[in-house]
Amino acid sequence: MSFARRAVAAPPTPTRRSRRTLPAAAVSAAALVAGALLPLGLQGAAQATPVPNGGDVIANLFQWNWSSVAGECTNVLGPKGYGAVQVAPPQESISVAGHPWWDVYQPVSYNLNSRMGTDAQFRAMVSACHDAGVKVYADAVINHMAGTNQTSSTSYGGSGFNAAAYSYSAVPYSKSDFHGSPPCPNADLSINDWNNVTQVQECQLLNLSDLNTESDYVRGKIAGYLNTLIGAGVDGFRVDAAKHIAQVDMANIVSRLDNTQWGGRPYVYQEIFPGSSGQLAPAAFEGNGSVLEFTYASKLSQQFTGNIANLKTFGQSWEFEPSDKSAVMVTNHDLERDKTTLTYNDGSKYRLAHVFELAWGYGTPQVYSGYRFANRDDSPPADGNGYVTDVNCSNNTWTCTDRDQGIANMVGWHNATRGQSVANWWDNGNNAIAFSRGSKGWVAINNSGAAVTQTFTTGLAAGTYCDIVHGDVNGSACTGPTVTVDGSGKATVTVNAGDAVALYTATTGTTGPTPTGSSGPSPSGSPTDPSGTVTQTFNENKTTVAGQNVYLVGSLAQLGSWDPNAAVALSSSGYPVWSGSVQLPANTAFEYKYIVKDASGTVTWESGANHSANTGASGGTLNDSWGATGSNPGQVSVTFSENRTTVYGQNVYLVGSTAQLGSWNPAGALPMSAASYPNWKLTLSLPSGTAFEYKYIVKDASGTVTWESGANRTYTTGASGSVTLNDSWK
Repeated sequence: MSFARRAVAAPPTPTRRSRRTLPAAAVSAAALVAGALLPLGLQGAAQATPVPNGGDVIANLFQWNWSSVAGECTNVLGPKGYGAVQVAPPQESISVAGHPWWDVYQPVSYNLNSRMGTDAQFRAMVSACHDAGVKVYADAVINHMAGTNQTSSTSYGGSGFNAAAYSYSAVPYSKSDFHGSPPCPNADLSINDWNNVTQVQECQLLNLSDLNTESDYVRGKIAGYLNTLIGAGVDGFRVDAAKHIAQVDMANIVSRLDNTQWGGRPYVYQEIFPGSSGQLAPAAFEGNGSVLEFTYASKLSQQFTGNIANLKTFGQSWEFEPSDKSAVMVTNHDLERDKTTLTYNDGSKYRLAHVFELAWGYGTPQVYSGYRFANRDDSPPADGNGYVTDVNCSNNTWTCTDRDQGIANMVGWHNATRGQSVANWWDNGNNAIAFSRGSKGWVAINNSGAAVTQTFTTGLAAGTYCDIVHGDVNGSACTGPTVTVDGSGKATVTVNAGDAVALYTATTGTTGPTPTGSSGPSPSGSPTDPSGTVTQTFNENKTTVAGQNVYLVGSLAQLGSWDPNAAVALSSSGYPVWSGSVQLPANTAFEYKYIVKDASGTVTWESGANHSANTGASGGTLNDSWGATGSNPGQVSVTFSENRTTVYGQNVYLVGSTAQLGSWNPAGALPMSAASYPNWKLTLSLPSGTAFEYKYIVKDASGTVTWESGANRTYTTGASGSVTLNDSWK
């Protein structure tokens, strides 16, 4: 996710035209592909047909348009193991001047043309999410229609209506289909007593025309709308303002719902604000489904702004609803606007609260991902007519919390540890805690202002684990720090201030449908050398569109033996450069190509002759561009090693004077591996006899770029061979 930008240090000298700091170019939704969330040496199997991925974490993509949700399901949510996505209300709504966010919560019909997109785009989005193994939960506004105080007669889908006259011809509804006075005891239809059942459920919430849900006709219309969504593939509903619908009415509506396309009953979770008792208490609504757990969010915020050691007993005894009836969250759109919980403005505390939520295992967790706002009623980014524009995670407008590396990777951790009890609790009596979930996963969270070093009992089997808060597993390598657990299950770990470390042993996440192959290169054999293996890194420059990912395939078994189904997935963390490292036999000649797979499974091969290379005695890096084939003569293997300590969310990049080094543009800077942290490393094949200048930069989660100080570094490659440049941040 993105956080506020801050001042940065000096950019490189003479060879740049400008000395100003350039913002980092973030990876677009079209190109983002998530790394596997596995212990070193393991990879998950892709699915052949669209089926649910088995996860239960909900990504709440607040007010994202349909095409953006589709891309996020394909490129982020599915690969990371999110079980479901919550989407904005799909029905047609009123269009109010200024287009505040809440106009989508004032429906005027049950048509599916809305400010998020058309009926066809909605159905395509659901299909794309299903292809990625992700369920779709729609925000269902069924308690009311538009406000009687609204003077606008404009809708996003073009249907006519008259809110003041209770006339909605596209449904159709007329005045008799709404509550009046009586049964509402107040002549102005307002709610004056929020503990009075009749007022809460038969008067108007904030002037919104309250549907007469006792009516069989109204119940049928609502159920018909929800069944239309189920027919489009929707798997469940967040029921807006459910507290204002009588439980017996809601039960009747739920009883009329069809089973979902993936089988079973739709998942229902209801918005029930706490504070009332008896028939209006959250527990009174559990017969119709789960409830949104607002108390959980509030008390979690209190601990992360106080003492997280108290979280040892965090659960139903804290006045929560039962775990199996609770949809828990760190925040949502109402809470962040009311500033009653942690929000994106709270930096590391916000991230760490999500890490805890996903690790602790209470309830069905949600990750809220909305947009930045200055005023409570601000519209999401939209065009002049209010239609929401595509989400752009690089311009500091959308928060994109679901993509945050530590949070997204904790979804896999959560999936792997479900059903395991909390064990091996540790705390320092203040703001650092650690615990395991059985023998499947371990996490440490440091909410304090100083690093904590401790020998922890992890409960894990002996081995080397990838810290998935800071890195992905890429093949058999970890892109971030690793932790070694000894034979007694103990590990000595330093957890930086405002940071976390998380390890786990397996994942139940998925990587989406398995594509089918097509004709490709002419396979050729390659002799192998028995003297061991080396790490060969591949960098491919290829722009893509939403749903496309780049893979590597070649003549060796480790490269899939020319089988597209066995191709090696590349990471887009340095987009448009797609990268991956593979262990290959030393001193071995081989051929390879890059392919693109889209969401439908279609495979596109790059044109031209096969690439050819030799691993040599120590491996190296092959830098390619789509369609530019051939061998790599006259190259020198240069390893850049930079000693730089970082904090959570920061990564180190290399940038320099040549096109291969990004031409001093931070957007083209090359990501370095933290596998040897605090030494960040990157190996490149550079042209022999070439002089160049370079520097290291740090990018944080918000896209802020910090340049190291001082003069540019310089180096000239030799005629052949390899070299390591050992540097320290200055």
